[in-house]
Amino acid sequence: MLTISYDGKCFHGWQIQQNALTVQEVFQAALAKIIGDSFDVKGCSRTDSGVHANMYCVSVKTAHPIPCERLKAALNRWLPLSVAVLGCREVGADFHARYSCKSKEYVYKIWNAQVRSPFLDGYALHYRYPLDERLLNEAAQAYVGLHDFTSFCTPDKREQGDLRRNVLHFSVTRDGDMVTMRVEADGFLYNMVRIMVGTLLRIAQGKIAPDGIPAIIERRDRQFAGPTAPPCGLYLNKVKY
Repeated sequence: MLTISYDGKCFHGWQIQQNALTVQEVFQAALAKIIGDSFDVKGCSRTDSGVHANMYCVSVKTAHPIPCERLKAALNRWLPLSVAVLGCREVGADFHARYSCKSKEYVYKIWNAQVRSPFLDGYALHYRYPLDERLLNEAAQAYVGLHDFTSFCTPDKREQGDLRRNVLHFSVTRDGDMVTMRVEADGFLYNMVRIMVGTLLRIAQGKIAPDGIPAIIERRDRQFAGPTAPPCGLYLNKVKY
C-alpha cells in the first residue's frame, strides 16, 4: 500500500482517461520505470478533475522484490512535483485500496473574504458573501447518520443499487477568512461532497431553510438540493482502514 499526496489542479482526477492527464497515468508511468510493466494498481477513490488529495491510498500487486523504502524513494524521483509518495508498506494479498477502506474524510475550503487571494487560486473556493459558520454547522448535522443520499448525487451509470451512505461526522469551522467543511463517511457517491457543500451555501443565501436538509434527503431527487460546488476547494484528507 502506497500513500500519496497530489495537487489536483493540473490533473483530470485519479483514473486513467483517454486524451486527459490523470494522477494514475503519471503514477503508473513512474512505477513502470522502476519495476517494469508487471503490476496491478487500484486507487482508493475516484477524484474529479481539479480535486486534491492530502492522503490518497494505492494498492499495488507485484512480484518485484524491491523493498518498500527503495520504491518510495524511486517513485519520488520519477513523479512530477505535483505528486509525492508519503509512505509505502507491505500488506496482505487480499488488500484492496478501495474495498478494504472503512471510511474517508474530505475537507472543502472556502476563502470567505471580499478580495480573492492570489495564492489560493485553484485551492479554495472564493466566496465573497457573508457566511455564518455556526448556522451552517448546525444545519449540516442533518447529514450525519445513515441516509439515502440520492438527492446529493449526480446521476451517473456508475452509481446504481444502494445509494445509502453512513456519514460519521460533518463540521463547519472558521479560521480567519478560511471556512472549512469537513465530512467523514463510510463511502461517498459521485459529487456527493460538492453537492452537500453547494446545499449549505444555498442555506447561507437564504434560498434553502436552515432546517431544510432532512426534507431534501427524504425527496431522493437531485433537483431539490443545491448546486455542485466547484472542485477547487475539495481535498481527500484521510483514508482509514
